[in-house]
Amino acid sequence: MNKVNPAREILLCLLPVLLAAPLWAQDQGAPDQGENPPGEAARLSVADGNVSLQPSGETDWSQTTRNYTITTGDRLYTDQGARAELEAGPYAVRMSETTDLTLANFNDQILQLGVGQGSVRVSVYELPSGQTVEIDTPNGALTAQGPGSYRVDVDPNNGTRVIVNSGSLQITAGDVNQPLDSGQAVQLTGTNPVQVSGTGFPGEDGFDQWCDSRDNRVRDFRDAQYVSPYVPGAEDLDQYGNWQTVPDYGPVWYPSGVEAGWVPYRYGHWAWVEPWGWTWVEDEPWGFAPFHYGRWALVGGAWGWVPGPVAVRPVFAPALVAFVGGAGFSVGFGVGGFGLAAWFPLGPRDPFIPWYHASPVYIRQINVTNVRVTNINFTNINVTNVHYAYRDVGTTAVSGAAFRSGQPVARAIVKVTPQQLANAQVIAHPEIAPARAAAFGGRTPAARPVAKTQPVQTARVTPPPTARPAPNGAPSRPAPVTRPAPVESNPRTGEAPAGTAPAGRTAPPSAPPRFITRTPPPPRDLPFTAHEPALQQHPGRPLEPQQEENLRQGKPAGPQKDREVLPHAPAPKSQPKAESKPPKENKKN
Repeated sequence: MNKVNPAREILLCLLPVLLAAPLWAQDQGAPDQGENPPGEAARLSVADGNVSLQPSGETDWSQTTRNYTITTGDRLYTDQGARAELEAGPYAVRMSETTDLTLANFNDQILQLGVGQGSVRVSVYELPSGQTVEIDTPNGALTAQGPGSYRVDVDPNNGTRVIVNSGSLQITAGDVNQPLDSGQAVQLTGTNPVQVSGTGFPGEDGFDQWCDSRDNRVRDFRDAQYVSPYVPGAEDLDQYGNWQTVPDYGPVWYPSGVEAGWVPYRYGHWAWVEPWGWTWVEDEPWGFAPFHYGRWALVGGAWGWVPGPVAVRPVFAPALVAFVGGAGFSVGFGVGGFGLAAWFPLGPRDPFIPWYHASPVYIRQINVTNVRVTNINFTNINVTNVHYAYRDVGTTAVSGAAFRSGQPVARAIVKVTPQQLANAQVIAHPEIAPARAAAFGGRTPAARPVAKTQPVQTARVTPPPTARPAPNGAPSRPAPVTRPAPVESNPRTGEAPAGTAPAGRTAPPSAPPRFITRTPPPPRDLPFTAHEPALQQHPGRPLEPQQEENLRQGKPAGPQKDREVLPHAPAPKSQPKAESKPPKENKKN
């Protein structure tokens, strides 16, 4: 029997008062509060086979991997024989093969999905008051009325089949507004008007059986008393570790099977994920919850994960670390023109200071919802004056080139001596710009999509725009990144040039689908910018190839070509009107 932790009990009593406001609300009275990122993020919890990612605002695709952070505007495609799963708070979204899915909108109020083709099954384990789950298709919008399991099959040639395994849905399309209850299935065809016809309830196929097994895994989760159900990936902890009660911290989870000398945030890579910027992607299959929630503690020579309080909804963090650097920290390492990047895990009483724009209320809430102790002041923090628990024993360092391009950290570690660490400073954010590869998680580029996706109707109501914050010191609306030109196929690897699909594979659709929606998604954001301190004379512009080479060699970046590049070109005033109609070339579809 685990002992009751007094600090935890006190915190659970205080949290309803501390968190009476929405977890990621802005402090209206706080000066210079900036924009807050969402408190929610989805985890790519399964990526079996070839799963491709098109990050929000980008036009290129790349292969993606388990534990990647998926957020509003991101688009996924599963190749033939592939499957994928997203965990998003109390929801799970599962994709069958050759499926095109867009996470149109995800925050503390709505999960909005766009299905352009293929099959998805959405499990709603809980539908809190005031929250919405909506699935948009080429033929209609589907809104969950409560917990349940819902399958949607989109065929570009035959319309949309909707199956309610349990729960109930509301179908909205043009003049159609009707419920669909458990055990019922319908076929939606056409767009204007939409025809709804009943169809027999199909038997289970292999995809349904896989979804059922994943649902059973969630229902059989044994450690719900330790971890909030809103933490994605919590179910993995049963299989890959064990819990022990530690007097200072309460329940602590220890991973099993890690190698000697294992340190948190050392076995994975960094990716650039908007709107947070630098985001950690852990290699281990269980490596999501313990790296975006709670804190790590070194107890008796072993690292254990201390989760946040169970009674509250946690706030997602891109990585609970602090970075070190400062003038002279990279001197003598011989790591090239991008310097050195170093970081260490935060302990249970260490404050997390975001390296992205956030209000004081957000900073307090992301801390108190991820720690179990109460005696921490999270306001007016100077990172250089904090006594961090694991700066001297848990620091990991790599070359700036490896960091900025999302290379595996474990293979690129640079040894740092205690004297060098003593001379280093804790810095507010990494002073290294992301390379193109970091925007795609450092993964291999995928072929440009060529498969056909059914055109979908546009939204009827435009929501307020949602601006994404940039890292401190970076332009608030970054400019597009110049992409390299297509290259010929590699005769050794068989890698196809952009615009084609490798033999035996189907590539995802190149053009984004258009959905009939009840709640329209926010506008897609522009891609990230390559922001270098050496290029302040050209804010918001992407690096030229020669400039990247100069910086890699430790030389000044040099001038850019004379060309007009706007950091954030405003959208034409006629754009919303133009989007209300399908493009001319799609009218025949």
